[in-house]
Amino acid sequence: MTADHSYSLSDPTWEMMRRLIGFDTTSRESNLGLIEWARDWLQHQGVPCRLTYDRHGVKANLFATIDPLRPDRPRNGGLVLSGHTDVVPVDGQDWDSPPFDAQIRGERIYGRGSADMKGFIALALARTPRLLAAPLQAPVHFALSYDEEVGCLGVRGLIDDLAQQTIHPAACIVGEPTGMEAVVAHKGKRAYRCHVHGREAHSALTPLGVNAIEFAAQLIVHIRSMADQARRDGPFQHGFDVPFTTMQTGTISGGTALNIVPRECVFEFEFRYLPGVNPDTLEKAIRDHADQVLLPQMRAVDPDAAIQIDTLCNTPGLSIEEDDALTSLTRKLARNERIGRVGYATEAGLFQQAGIQAIVCGPGHIEHAHRPNEFVSLEQISRCEVFLDRLIEHLSAA
Repeated sequence: MTADHSYSLSDPTWEMMRRLIGFDTTSRESNLGLIEWARDWLQHQGVPCRLTYDRHGVKANLFATIDPLRPDRPRNGGLVLSGHTDVVPVDGQDWDSPPFDAQIRGERIYGRGSADMKGFIALALARTPRLLAAPLQAPVHFALSYDEEVGCLGVRGLIDDLAQQTIHPAACIVGEPTGMEAVVAHKGKRAYRCHVHGREAHSALTPLGVNAIEFAAQLIVHIRSMADQARRDGPFQHGFDVPFTTMQTGTISGGTALNIVPRECVFEFEFRYLPGVNPDTLEKAIRDHADQVLLPQMRAVDPDAAIQIDTLCNTPGLSIEEDDALTSLTRKLARNERIGRVGYATEAGLFQQAGIQAIVCGPGHIEHAHRPNEFVSLEQISRCEVFLDRLIEHLSAA
């Protein structure tokens, strides 16, 4: 593609990025337009694809395998190039250009998902002809998922399908934006919704009621005290921006009027825990406080009072050794010796949990994602193109 910039951008890469960014795959919407287009494009190249759908049939994952020299070989081993197709909303954001219309301005490609993470997906798919022509000694797989942004939901079905089909890739590179740095660890995430059921009463007769907001507040304060303890006492793992486990309450609602003791209160909270920290222990401490400290007080007034805590998200962390073969390969291909650890969760933890060694490395920077005028630099795209070309050479070596 011709443009006034320092880094070259191949026509196949630009066309793929333009096409993928053009699909509005906000998590609340269907991603089938993108997935079916990618399936048709790959099958036209002669690449077989598997689709796994959500329970409503409106979203799907795609898994494809390129193994040109041995198409009948069992689909085990090899490397997965993985990315999520959904993006965060653009509602209320002030964009300088249409968010689902990829544009090059200066040294950057703008558009929702350009950094997180359609850029990586486009680069991988655009290498399909080169992969098909290469003497690969092990298969290369593409894994495209849905609903990563709302809890890494879709990839779970993809991973389950691989297990059912006895497809066992050896390793996976998740192309989240890391500045083409090997990320060997990220925190796990648990998210919950707590529904406190109290008893209504006239506010002049508060002892006759069970104030759901006030008991919710007590539980929120307990969660905050646990967060303060983790911040003070650890454990700590340096290399993370925040080197300890964090907890916080994000939303709360309840009550109907000031002169009514509130019967209901709902709040949502999360914790992001370090690798090696047992999230079950954290969850148990919160549930025990609700059951053993708060509920007896509530039920002394109303035996039907309750505190219900439901899990919204359970995404495991990632931890891979710095001297692991996949870490060494990623650093070598990226020509980048730096190693990163990040606080946000990715699908890599789920791949690792399923027995597929995983690492995170992709173009762009996370601070440029989720914001108006999201972008990825041409320099990062160029570095990832070279990374993938080196990967093909590596997998083709006798």
